[in-house]
Amino acid sequence: MHRFVVPGAELAWAFSDESGHAVVQLHGLTSSRSRDRVLDLDLGRGLSDTRLLRYDARGHGHSTGRAVPEDYTWPSLADDLLRLLDHWFPDEPVHGVGPSMGTGTLLHAAVREPERFSGFTLLLPPTAWATRTAQAGEYRQMADLVESGGLHQILEAARVAPQPPAAVGRPDTVPHVRQELLPALLRGAALSDLPAPEDVARLDQPTTILAWVGDPAHPVSTAEALVELMPHASLQVAQTPDDVDRWPTILAADIARYA
Repeated sequence: MHRFVVPGAELAWAFSDESGHAVVQLHGLTSSRSRDRVLDLDLGRGLSDTRLLRYDARGHGHSTGRAVPEDYTWPSLADDLLRLLDHWFPDEPVHGVGPSMGTGTLLHAAVREPERFSGFTLLLPPTAWATRTAQAGEYRQMADLVESGGLHQILEAARVAPQPPAAVGRPDTVPHVRQELLPALLRGAALSDLPAPEDVARLDQPTTILAWVGDPAHPVSTAEALVELMPHASLQVAQTPDDVDRWPTILAADIARYA
């Protein structure tokens, strides 16, 4: 398995070189490249004529990591992303795509080095700013529960929780994370938020934001706020699984248009 060494971790990655525009694809909290494919969130699966870099974030999937919450904050994950881009695409902008934590990572990297990105397809933006405090508290409670032996309670609660209408029919999955690292990942997420609104407002890359209804951890309100802030952003909101099935086509169109 391919590994890329960063401070405190080794990142598992895959690169598909079909020439064409550079693309980097991220995933969400407790997920991975393989789990996102099961969840139909692997939008890059149908891409052609691109150079697509996909990787597991530190502590996720087949990547390694330490039990240090600060390692898993979105600014820290943005450090990892920028190191990967310096290695794979050192002198050209890339199109960034990713859900939730991946969206947070991309935005933190972009406000730091905006010239590295030609455009974005952002999926399921997470709670942010005013809505982040409550979500952070939930993550801290979950971390405490895992440490006290309650992982099965978290998994059962997730299994029986109502799914967003657009996600109905997705298979049950478990976090693709080593259990001893899970509390640190959750606490890192609790320490994280999107960049300040005034910093996001300076990002002028063409951006498509893909959201769905009925998901308190990924509220449409965050997607709407990003569209308000980003001068060249548009929003599509999925109501049904068929809407989500069209997301890979939207990504391909974004890359062709923004390239």
